[in-house]
Amino acid sequence: MEKRIYTSASNIQKPLVMVKEMIADIARGQDLAKRLTIRDIKAMYRQSFLGIIWAFIIPIANTVTWVFLNATGLVEVGDTGIPYPIYVFSGTMIWAIFLESLQAPIAIMTANKSMIAKVNFPREALVMSAIYKSLFNSAIKAVILMVALGAMGYFAGFGLLFFPLALIALVIAGTAIGLMLTPIGVLYTDISKGLPLVMQFLMYTTPVIYALPKEGLAAKLVNNNPLTPLIMTARDWLTGQPAEFLNGFLWVTLGAVILLMVVMVFFRLAIPILVERMNA
Repeated sequence: MEKRIYTSASNIQKPLVMVKEMIADIARGQDLAKRLTIRDIKAMYRQSFLGIIWAFIIPIANTVTWVFLNATGLVEVGDTGIPYPIYVFSGTMIWAIFLESLQAPIAIMTANKSMIAKVNFPREALVMSAIYKSLFNSAIKAVILMVALGAMGYFAGFGLLFFPLALIALVIAGTAIGLMLTPIGVLYTDISKGLPLVMQFLMYTTPVIYALPKEGLAAKLVNNNPLTPLIMTARDWLTGQPAEFLNGFLWVTLGAVILLMVVMVFFRLAIPILVERMNA
């Protein structure tokens, strides 16, 4: 059996060798990644009485809340272009897909701390498992979204064919950001505790429940938010609207792919330090 000793100086001297080994480990860890994904998905639904229903309970609750606030005039959301219940329900479901993808790398690394510190296996398998799990949950939410919109009498048309591309882009972007935070999040629980607060603020600077602001500071924040093209394009394809942020969507998706590749390299470099700290 191969014996590997991790130190803080591992892989720093030979970056090209490290990248080559990382690609090989991604391929070598596919079987493990799939097994971990199946295990986690089964555990997630086996330990929950309501099971898959939780995938849309929270978005429905958010939808009812914001529809009530808008209908009573307590909150002015602006002209959304489509019926507001559909706008806010699709927005919160799409946001949930991104948020779960962001949290997945930290969650799976934290849950497997002991295995990381004691067992020699391709750590990239954990990242791939987080991606597979996010894609599975995204597919569940996409089906729920389409069924719900159909029940409301709203059909997207041909734009729906591109919606899976938006889901993949959201998962890639969320995973890249989450993996960037993972090395610190594994060692310090402050990241996991503070992340929901940060993401709650970020949601309000993204057109999830509000229409795009026309002017002022809010308009600058929303228009310069890289998540705006992802959320808007996903919703436009889902609801059959013209994808007015398509160019931004393509650029942000390309940037997310590049960021994920770069972060994977830094994650590889951080593994020896994480193992060393876990065993300290």
